[in-house]
Amino acid sequence: MSETSAGPLDIHVPPGTPATTRVLLVEDDEGDAFLVRELLLDAAPDIEIERVRTLAEAAVLLPGRFNCVLLDLGLPDAEGLDALRLVLESAPTLAVLVLTGLVDEFRGMEAVASGAQDYLVKGNIDGELLRRAIRYAVERKRADESMRRLFESEARAAENARLERGLLPQPLVSSQGVTVVARYTPGRHQSVLGGDFYDVVECDDGALFVLIGDVAGHGPDEAALGVCLRIAWRTLVLAGVDPETILPSMAAVLSSERASDEVFATVTMARIDMHRGVARFWLGGHPLPGLVTDASVKSLPVEATGIALGIDDGSTWTGVDVEVRPDTSLLMFTDGLIEGYADDDHSARLGDDGMHELLSARLAAGARGRDLVEGLLQDVRDRNGGDLTDDVAILLVSWPGL
Repeated sequence: MSETSAGPLDIHVPPGTPATTRVLLVEDDEGDAFLVRELLLDAAPDIEIERVRTLAEAAVLLPGRFNCVLLDLGLPDAEGLDALRLVLESAPTLAVLVLTGLVDEFRGMEAVASGAQDYLVKGNIDGELLRRAIRYAVERKRADESMRRLFESEARAAENARLERGLLPQPLVSSQGVTVVARYTPGRHQSVLGGDFYDVVECDDGALFVLIGDVAGHGPDEAALGVCLRIAWRTLVLAGVDPETILPSMAAVLSSERASDEVFATVTMARIDMHRGVARFWLGGHPLPGLVTDASVKSLPVEATGIALGIDDGSTWTGVDVEVRPDTSLLMFTDGLIEGYADDDHSARLGDDGMHELLSARLAAGARGRDLVEGLLQDVRDRNGGDLTDDVAILLVSWPGL
């Protein structure tokens, strides 16, 4: 039976039979091509096959609509593993079965080692064996591709985690007795960094600067913007600029770096004079900090929190002085901590009062420092009935007195 056309030959599946697998046969020998087609026609009517004679013809069709390639290793325009490599380059996601002669079975094993799913020896196959080999090759390739994508995803996630961990700040303090406990949990799945940001810097004059903020949103763009704002803040603090100008400068950075005019950020900044026992706060639409003692927690005694950064380009922020005793710690947090649910039926939010209740219970139980922060976060999660969906940053700062 001869063929007069170099184009692909189709085996048409009878009506009503699902064509679930499409195979491209690359074979220049007319007899072998005919045998393969007849074997599949009898044993696997649900497999469609197209045949080309050369690798050049196959390259035109690949990757195309095929699930598997049956490849003869002896073609007019490619020989041996060169043919296999060219097919794999053209269609890396397709299963490849190589066809070998009786005297060169070793080439089939070399082909499997080079990326083919399996090899078949011409003259030693029947219809059922060919059908099963094609099915298994396709499934093995799918499994290999799934494993490859999973590995790439895990590697990408690990790389992103390392990068994001490197972007989290290291508090810059030198005085004995100053302690900083920071806790960060992003709302994004498989992420380390969200749109919340914080930092602590002690200056040469002994002033302790503290910052916490929250960029509206939860994606990587917001995380990058939060890092940008934090770095700008630290640079301004270390440069010794007037603290009253820091928030306006951060607002200018936000306006120039944000993706749209709708992006804003809430912030709270504090400058603590540890010797005088006075802290000056600049509030930009952020939840009020808490003043924590061994016995209780109270919100900052300030009525207004000011406007968030990025809302009005002409905004200014005026500092407010608050007396803080040496036995008082400063608790700063983002709204993700208090916006979780307070009950099982999710009818109410936790809010400041609920958070203060949980914190007071932890204080009464003797929790301090990191145990206090970790315990509070766990209590909030328990009240919420699971992990919180928003980013959460918590900062507990303590300092010595004279």
